[in-house]
Amino acid sequence: MVLSSLAFSLINFRGRLLEEMRKAGHDVVAVAPDDDPKVRAKLDSIGVGFRTVPMARTGTNAFADLRTIWAYVRLFREEKPDAVVAYTQKPIIYGGLASRICGVKRYYALMSGLGYLFSEAASGRRLLKSVFCRLYRSGLRRADKIFVFNSDDRADMIEAAIVDQSSPVVEVPGSGVDLERFVFADLPQGPMHFLMIGRLMRDKGVWEYAEAAAMIASENPGVRFSLIGRPEPSNPTGLGESDLKRLQREFPVELIPETDDVPGFLATGHAFVLPTYYREGLPRTILEALAVGRAIITTDTPGCRDAVTDGHNGFLVPPRDAKSLANAMGKLVADAELTKQMSLRSRHLAETVYDVRKVNAFLLKEMGLDRDNSARNQAVANESAVAKSRPSRAQGAV
Repeated sequence: MVLSSLAFSLINFRGRLLEEMRKAGHDVVAVAPDDDPKVRAKLDSIGVGFRTVPMARTGTNAFADLRTIWAYVRLFREEKPDAVVAYTQKPIIYGGLASRICGVKRYYALMSGLGYLFSEAASGRRLLKSVFCRLYRSGLRRADKIFVFNSDDRADMIEAAIVDQSSPVVEVPGSGVDLERFVFADLPQGPMHFLMIGRLMRDKGVWEYAEAAAMIASENPGVRFSLIGRPEPSNPTGLGESDLKRLQREFPVELIPETDDVPGFLATGHAFVLPTYYREGLPRTILEALAVGRAIITTDTPGCRDAVTDGHNGFLVPPRDAKSLANAMGKLVADAELTKQMSLRSRHLAETVYDVRKVNAFLLKEMGLDRDNSARNQAVANESAVAKSRPSRAQGAV
């Protein structure tokens, strides 16, 4: 059973993992709070079941969260899963608690980032952070494996007392990227085109990107800047309607609605920019840009710096520093050959480290859900069934 906080993510982020679980011989049920017909149909096409549980994705209402816990408990008692895999904050916490209540044999957590409460934007919300650290600790207490997506999260989780030194924390290179969908694309002809993809939130670096774009455009009027993102009005740092109008009115940034054709969008640009100071795991958009073959400019922060070697396949800049961001962007504007070389290096990194097939194979092996383990477990089960069916010595004598 795989627990998520958004149905679309089951296909967009975990689709290949679900497919590999099915190919390894497992019955798989995916769980989300929203019933998306397109997601349900896609899951059905790969033989994955789908169930819903109520969940307030971004709220802090205790009664709503208790409702989520008991919905998981009822679901686990009904489905009796052998293993539960959870990702994102609330499924990890409340799925972990429900797994303990129901005595689920194996529980795994994919920590795709520590999120808002571990970012600078939440520096004044210490009490709330303390509460969530306690909840995380409870949810992860009996996890068989805790997968983190970058080299910083384990240390930060230990410091926050979410886990301890003996906890089974395993680093994995993000969720991987589908190299068959995100194929390499030659750099386009024409003026330099910078791209940013991200939720429209302040701590994703939207304003820093806009300010850097203005600096570059003042000296290079032909350069283009695009931003594709989903509004997050319920998020504490989400941009409101007035912010979006100001962004389009005052800055040379083209705002593009969220699209399903992310590979096509990336192929139209020369370089990918993500000036986030949100507490990332390993941004999937960076991996997708690597796969298409784009130079990456991002912040020197946990998660982001894992996929970029400064000066090799992109640049790392300080967070919340529009001027440093503009300087890095300016280097690519001034050097087309450097942009091309970084493009090739990014694709090579995607192929050698972040290929989703390699990442999923590693995950399934670590969870004991790969084909070899499945075959061994089935053989043991078959032997046990045969043994139980044989008459005992006493029965034979009779």
